[in-house]
Amino acid sequence: MAETPGKTALVWRDQRCTYAELLALVDASRNELDASGINEGKVVCLEADYSPRAVALFLALADANAILVPLTASAAAHRSEFLEVAEVEACLIFDDQDGIRIERRNTQVANPLTRSLIEARLPGLVLFSSGSTGKSKAALHNLEPLLQKFQVRRPALVTITFLLLDHIGGINTLLHVLSNNGSVVTVQSRDPDSVCRAIQDHNVELLPTSPTFLNLLLMSSAWQRYDMSSLKRITD
Repeated sequence: MAETPGKTALVWRDQRCTYAELLALVDASRNELDASGINEGKVVCLEADYSPRAVALFLALADANAILVPLTASAAAHRSEFLEVAEVEACLIFDDQDGIRIERRNTQVANPLTRSLIEARLPGLVLFSSGSTGKSKAALHNLEPLLQKFQVRRPALVTITFLLLDHIGGINTLLHVLSNNGSVVTVQSRDPDSVCRAIQDHNVELLPTSPTFLNLLLMSSAWQRYDMSSLKRITD
C-alpha cells in the first residue's frame, strides 16, 4: 500500500481516499484502539460499511491480532444473538458521517476455538450464515492464512465492493484490491442504477456480484442508460 501513496485506495460517497491517507488512518486507528484498551486477543464487533475509517480499523484490528466480528445493517434483526454467540467484548459502531461509538460488553470469552486463537496470538474472523434454512450459524476463521494468499500479486483493478463487509466475498474483494494497489469503489445502494452510475463515474473495471443482481440488471435495462465501457470483468 505504501508503494503508491498518491493512488486512490477507496472511493466512498464519491470522495477519494488515497493510499497515503488510508495508511495514516490505520496508524491513527492503532493509537485509538490502544488508548481504548481494545487490542490483542479482544473479540471486537465492527458495525460498519466500507468507509475509509472502517476499513482502516479492520486492518488495524487484524494487525493487532484481535478477533473481528463484522456486522452490517442487514443483520440488525439478529444483532443481539450474533453478539452473544461470538462473545463480543466491544462494539465499534459507525454512524452515517463515519463517526464512531464504542459499546463495551461484560463478556467472558469461553469458546475453546476462540480461546485457541487468542492464546496462539492469531487474528480471527467470525462470520454468520444468513439463517435462511434455520438458525443462523457462526464460523470462526483463522485470519492469518486468509491474509497469506494475498501475498501473490495480481492485476490492480478498479473494483466495486458489491458484497457487504460481513460476507466472506466482500472481505476477499476488499483485501484483494488493497493488496494489489487497486481502487475500491463503494456504493450506498445496491440497486442497478446506483451500481451502473458508479461504474460510469469511477471507471470501474471489475464487478463482483450475484446472479440475482445480474437478473435485476437485465430486467431494469439500467446498463443501457450509463457508459459501461470501462467494465472488463463480472464475477459471481
